[in-house]
Parts: sequence; C-alpha cells; structure tokens
Amino acid sequence: MSTFQNEFAQPIGAPLANWKGAKPPSRVTLEGRYCRLVPVDPAAHLNDLAEAYDSAADGRDWTYLATGPFSTLEAYQEHLEKLASSTDPLHFTVIDTASGKALGTLALMRIDAVNGVIEVGFIAFSPLLKKTRIATEAIFLLMRHVFDDLGYRRFEWKCDSLNEPSRAAAKRFGFTFEGIFRQATTYKGRSRDTAWFSIIDPEWPALKTRYERWLDPKNFDADGAQIERLSTPQSAK
Repeated sequence: MSTFQNEFAQPIGAPLANWKGAKPPSRVTLEGRYCRLVPVDPAAHLNDLAEAYDSAADGRDWTYLATGPFSTLEAYQEHLEKLASSTDPLHFTVIDTASGKALGTLALMRIDAVNGVIEVGFIAFSPLLKKTRIATEAIFLLMRHVFDDLGYRRFEWKCDSLNEPSRAAAKRFGFTFEGIFRQATTYKGRSRDTAWFSIIDPEWPALKTRYERWLDPKNFDADGAQIERLSTPQSAK
C-alpha cells in the first residue's frame, strides 16, 4: 500500500521528481566473458545460426515463437534479414567468444523509453546455447545494458503461459511472476494466454551481484558444472 498521499488524502505513487526517461537502445556490441552480443547481420551470421539450429532433433524449439521452423536456408535468410532491419524489436546475435560462432538470437522489444519499460523477447537459443553459461551471460549482458547504460526502471519477460521452460527460465534469471493476461494475443492460428514477469530497478543491484558471482570462472568445477546456483541467493545457503 502506498504511503504517499496527495492534497485530498488519496494514496498516490512514489514521486519521480528527477525522472527524465530512459535512453532508447541502439545497435551496439555488448562484451562479456563467455559471449558477446552483436546486432544481427545476415551476411555474417546466417550459416552459423542455421547450423546451430540444425543441431536440434526436431522443430519443437519454435513452437512458442511467432515464426519458424524454417524448411530451407533461403527461408531462414529472409527471416534473418527482417530481424536485421527491425528497430523494435531490436535483435542481437549471441556469439560464443571461444569459437567465434553465432549460436542464437534475442531482442529488446516493446521499447518505452518515456516510462522506462523494456522487454526481452524473441529468444531463439539453439541447442548449442541452451543451458550453458553463455546463455545466462547473454541475458545478463542485456539486463546490465538496460539498467546501467540506458536507465530503464522495468525489464519485462513475457511468454505463452503454457511454455513451462520459458517460465522456469524467467524465474531462474530473477524475474518476478506477475500474473496471466488471458487471451492476450494470437499466433500461428491459436490463442495465447500470456505470462508476465518483471525485474524493477531497485532489485537490480542485488541481482547484478548474484549474476557476477555466478558467472565467475571459480563458480564452475573442472567439468564445467556450476557450484552455486544462480537462483539461490548467497544469504539462503
């Protein structure tokens, strides 16, 4: 319950006296320890991405995305060209620092700089990227850019409410579940209820520390297995 009141003794939201809005994202490169995020470039990334997605046994990774799977390289190239030309969503390719290979894409979208709200979406991680420290760092790099560089107040994650892997990933990455928007949209000829998650700026400093601790090479054993889980705060251990 709000502790702020106006002159009519009505509860109101916290004042934002110095708020001037956030910065819109641009096509920048975000450097990490295990990966870097670069603007989607069809000429540079097409073959790597197609090869990475072809490592999947079937097309189930595209079930909850509005596009795909793609039956030909030409169809995927056309899709990639659309991603590269878009500004909202603004798409990035995840490059493995060790191999130099492109392993997946993700985007910043629904960009509302005036209110300081932005969403991560269109996450298309290949099997070579899923459940790796690279995937976690890719999310962290976007999150850090959104809060530290661009000054957003709210970072959103939305997915089909039936997409259990995406919902589990959102929670692991530190997003708070906010509820279900019923019949929020349609795609691929079907109805979608949308699950909403968010991180807000007061939560970011503690979450940033958790990410940095988890991504430290000392948090992984000789076989590359994590020692401390990202979803377990230090105080809870």
